[in-house]
Amino acid sequence: MNPVVVLVVGAGAAWESDALRRFDGRRDVVVLKRCVDVDDLLAAASAGQADVAVVGIDAPGLDAAAVDHLRRDGVQPVAVVPADAVDAGRLRASRIGIPGVVDEAALHLLPDAVLAAVAAPDAPPTVPRHAPSGRPDAAVPVDDLDLDSGLGPGERRPRGRTIVVWGPAGAPGRTTLAAAVAAELARRRRRTILVDADPYGGTVAQQLGILDEVSGLLSAARLATAGTLAAGFTSVQRGLDQHLSVVTGLPRADRWAEVRAGALEHLLEVGRDHGDVVVDTGFSLEEDGLDPGRPGRNRLTLEALGSADELLVVGTADPVGLSRLARALVELTELTGGAPVRVVVNRMRPSLGWSERDVCGMVAGFGRIASLHFVPDDRAGVDRAVVAGRTLVESGDSAVTRAVAAVVDALQPPQPPQPPQPPPTDAQSAGSGGAVGRPASSRGLRRRTAGRGRRR
Repeated sequence: MNPVVVLVVGAGAAWESDALRRFDGRRDVVVLKRCVDVDDLLAAASAGQADVAVVGIDAPGLDAAAVDHLRRDGVQPVAVVPADAVDAGRLRASRIGIPGVVDEAALHLLPDAVLAAVAAPDAPPTVPRHAPSGRPDAAVPVDDLDLDSGLGPGERRPRGRTIVVWGPAGAPGRTTLAAAVAAELARRRRRTILVDADPYGGTVAQQLGILDEVSGLLSAARLATAGTLAAGFTSVQRGLDQHLSVVTGLPRADRWAEVRAGALEHLLEVGRDHGDVVVDTGFSLEEDGLDPGRPGRNRLTLEALGSADELLVVGTADPVGLSRLARALVELTELTGGAPVRVVVNRMRPSLGWSERDVCGMVAGFGRIASLHFVPDDRAGVDRAVVAGRTLVESGDSAVTRAVAAVVDALQPPQPPQPPQPPPTDAQSAGSGGAVGRPASSRGLRRRTAGRGRRR
């Protein structure tokens, strides 16, 4: 096995000499060069001989562009952060796209971090978040979750559905609703994957307190291109609890081009094999690709809509929001592919001067709507959840969470209790060739439910 070739730049920091000593005498790691600064590091990386760059997080010139430059040359960065500012250093490393971080007070871990960076360059780190109890906790690697709990021997998890949350321009609350719906499904013990597919720069990770800048979406796109997404699906998710995980979105809006056409559709198809998939999308429906071989930015949103089993269209209750919502429903007519369209009117409040019946009359007629729902305006409650890095469901019972629960009830109607089945009589057994007869009420129930919306 060839040794891992390392470049080091400490910009004169005291840890640099100690780091070099840690590599002395090792056969699996070789230091190629001790660089003067970041410019020297980038020049050395461009030679194509190095595998990993060990760099001080405070080195002048170290930014997201420099990290991208290193990765284009096949060099994985590992950051060394000051012992007296570990949290700040980790946060900065996360923001510029460096998942591997070592405290300068624990340099004995540096060789292992270097080897790990080569073994799993796209593996997202474990990041701090808030647990439902309010105490600091860690995001759970999906591999550590017992996702098949409750299944009997040989049983497979039922195939899930794709629930796409879309809304027109104007920040109507797509991300907040998508996260809340996913959390409510998970609260009902359904395996749920929340996918941030906003091509204009997703915010699901920030809203849920995931400080991970290693994009799950980009990792999934690379695995899809390599044909290994199904095998590596757990590696692109971050687990928030026993039933809910997140595929984080683009760390920067300009990286949408790295997600090739068809990659998101493949991701959603694989996700359905594991549970329900809730997708947060962008706002634009324009076909903006001038080059057929290079689809435009909005292809992510259009692919999500085309893959939807259920479509939630969210708009705000004010006059501008309702006008945009009405136009959006007309635009969606040709894009839904037959998926039920459920409209969610967000931030409904008495000060607007109209009732739910009035809003229903405004929205009706602009498209075929399976159901219409209203979410009350609760800025204080939503702000508390966002600041704490929680979903709305984690924040406790409120009018908003009850409204979201009603939306999920429409997506997945509760099954009515089956009447108890009486023991078969001799006549029933004889007349049915030995099969147990079914009560007439149960047969009627089956006929009534047979015409309901498509299930997967």
